[in-house]
Amino acid sequence: MSITITRENDAITKANIVQEVLADLPEWFGLPNSMTAYVDAARDLPLWVARNEKNVVGFIGLTTTSAATAEVQCMGIKRAYHHQGIGRRLMVELIANARQTFSYLQVKTVAPGHYTAYDQTNTFYRAVGFDPLEVFPTFWDTWNPCLILIQKL
Repeated sequence: MSITITRENDAITKANIVQEVLADLPEWFGLPNSMTAYVDAARDLPLWVARNEKNVVGFIGLTTTSAATAEVQCMGIKRAYHHQGIGRRLMVELIANARQTFSYLQVKTVAPGHYTAYDQTNTFYRAVGFDPLEVFPTFWDTWNPCLILIQKL
């Protein structure tokens, strides 16, 4: 299977890609308000897209949080393509681009031990070089504690 990664620039296309991929991942993106926020934000962010021939299989988006720090705003790989190295390839592309401008990269996710799906997410981020910085128990909700992971670029 040949996967290509390209940067998408069209705002409507970016929103449609994020909507399509996140709809396939309800364990991670099942809250309608959150999904809408990710889709809307994608229009204005740098977005890299993984495709299998012409079919979208995943994406990763980048946002700026300070002059020195960028954030993985959202990332998703369709379920059928998990554990094939696509997320790692998207992350490598994002990091290479972020290094040109930023010193640090962060990502927010759910703290370990609360949801199996997010435990897998944490394992992925640790495997691609992120370290836990801090857990904010009420950043989102008490039932959804936020873990911030960081990486020096």
